[in-house]
Amino acid sequence: MGGSPALSTPGAALGRLILAQAYGLGFDAAGIAALGIPETLPHFEAWLGAGRQGNMHYLSGDGARLRADARLPHAGATHAIVVAASYGGTEPSGAVARYARGDDYHEVLRARLRELHVWLESQLGRSVNARPYVDSSPILERDLAQRAGLGWFGKNTMLITPRAGSFVFLASLFVELELEPSAPFEADRCGRCTRCLDACPTGALPAPRELDATRCISYLTIEHREDIPDALRERMGGLLYGCDICNDVCPWNQRFAQPAMLPEFAPRTLFANSHDREGTRALARELLMMSSADYAAAFKGSAIKRAKLWMLQRNACVVLGNVGTTEDLAVLEAMCEHDHEIVRGHAAWAAARLRNTPSLNAPTAQRTATPP
Repeated sequence: MGGSPALSTPGAALGRLILAQAYGLGFDAAGIAALGIPETLPHFEAWLGAGRQGNMHYLSGDGARLRADARLPHAGATHAIVVAASYGGTEPSGAVARYARGDDYHEVLRARLRELHVWLESQLGRSVNARPYVDSSPILERDLAQRAGLGWFGKNTMLITPRAGSFVFLASLFVELELEPSAPFEADRCGRCTRCLDACPTGALPAPRELDATRCISYLTIEHREDIPDALRERMGGLLYGCDICNDVCPWNQRFAQPAMLPEFAPRTLFANSHDREGTRALARELLMMSSADYAAAFKGSAIKRAKLWMLQRNACVVLGNVGTTEDLAVLEAMCEHDHEIVRGHAAWAAARLRNTPSLNAPTAQRTATPP
């Protein structure tokens, strides 16, 4: 099988054609980075040393060792084709973070990167050692993306792309090919803006580009497998799974956020109305009444399965404690008999809060609905 004449030239020409194909597949941004020691490794190691990863133990030990050199995860790979895919930053904010409302992005984007791999092999006329990575392997993805020219580190620690903001998934196809790297994105376009730091309700951004995961609502609702600290529960408001606040307030997102790249990222029916108080309450109650079988069916092929059912129910109790009414007391009292001790404790907290907080416990008809 002979290779395409257009792709017989190594390095820069091949790289340009690969990136053109990536854009043709619908990605919002694409670039190439040489694999090696990440430039941000000292910051990552200092972050781990400060314990700001919480109980995400997979980030330390072997996880930290592999992240210290991007050549380690896949033997033989020399470069990464790095892409960004919008997941719907134009959708309204709500109880569930935008990235988690559709199908599992890990599988969707791996499939799209495999298409790129197949195309590359067909054009070169030979097999290519390659592997797709989507947010589930020991790689410092934002470091790769910045070095591939996709964007810069915002003060909320997110990778901000100039044409699509930060409501994007990052993914990479590691390849064993000699390619010319893209120019890294050197500019810092945040300027003096601190909206993300100012808006974080739990103080998880103590300084520009510093994240204390142990205070982050996304961490608390998705990764944390213990009690949510009492001091942070009220600050979670109606956020049930993840948090978009530091992205919502970013001027780059307000101007440049894009619709979802793929139909698979469109919100599932379960989340269609969870953008206001009443919709959030309804979703929280539905989660609290779910059986294990209901959970498996509702979240089949969803990234939300990262959180176990009892964790979602813990979160739902906190949400009802913050945005619920006395109409929700019955379901919370039932949760006080839950099999899981942590759910029982959070249900008791929420029920007590509704009984004892006059501004919260009025029935729905007597108060004005506000966003979560």
